[in-house]
Amino acid sequence: MGVKRQLLLVSNSTLYEGGYLEHCQEQIQTFFGQRVKKVLFVPYALHDRDAYAQKARTKFESLGYGLDSIHEVSDPVEAVRRSEAIFIGGGNTFRLLKALYDNGLITEIRKRVFQDGIPYMGSSAGTNVATVSINTTNDMPIVYPPSLEALGLVPFNINPHYLDPDVNSKHMGETREQRIIQYHEEPDTPPVLALREGSMLLVEDDQSTLVGSTGARLFLRGKTPIEYEPGSDLSFLLSTA
Repeated sequence: MGVKRQLLLVSNSTLYEGGYLEHCQEQIQTFFGQRVKKVLFVPYALHDRDAYAQKARTKFESLGYGLDSIHEVSDPVEAVRRSEAIFIGGGNTFRLLKALYDNGLITEIRKRVFQDGIPYMGSSAGTNVATVSINTTNDMPIVYPPSLEALGLVPFNINPHYLDPDVNSKHMGETREQRIIQYHEEPDTPPVLALREGSMLLVEDDQSTLVGSTGARLFLRGKTPIEYEPGSDLSFLLSTA
C-alpha cells in the first residue's frame, strides 16, 4: 500500500517580471482543481500576517478559490482539522517553523496530508517545512524553533531559490553548492533537491514530477550533483530513507 499525499512544492512565489504566484497559477489550478473550494492559508513566515493574508486571498480568489487565513481564527488546530487544502507561504523559515510548533500544528498537518489526503501547497519557506528538516533553508535563524525537524511530508530536503555558481562573480563567499555539500559532510543527511526559481515539485501519492520552467539539481551525500529538467520523474526520491 503506497503513501497517500498530494503536494505542490514551489521554489518561489514571485518570478522576475511577474506577479505573486503568477508563474505557477496554472499548476495551482490543476493541482486543486474542482475538488477544493477554499484553501487554508498559513502566513506565519512573515511578520505582517494581515497584509500577507490579503495578498494571498486576492490571488486565490482570482483563481476561483476562497481563502481563510489561520491567523484569523481562535483555534488553529481546529482550522487545520476542518480544512479542505493547506497553503503555507514563504518568508522566514525559522519564524514559520517556530509558529507551527507553538500552535501545535506539526502533527495535525501531517495527519491531514497522510491520513485524509488533503492537498498541501508550499512556496519557499512553506516548501522547506514540508521536508525532513529546515537545515537546508537559505534563511537566517531570527527565532529559535524547538527543533529543526519539519513536517516530513517527503523523505528528503529541498533548497528553494537555488542559485548556480557564477564563474564571473568576484564574490569570494561560499556558493549554494558548497553549502549543501557541507551539509552532506554530516552523517545520515538525506538527499537535497535544489529547486531553481521557476521550478516546483508535484507529488501525487508515490509519484513525483519536476514541473515548471526551470530545472533542478539533486545533491546526494558523497556524489556529484545531478541535473534534472522539467518533466523529470523523481519518484525514486520518495523511497529514500
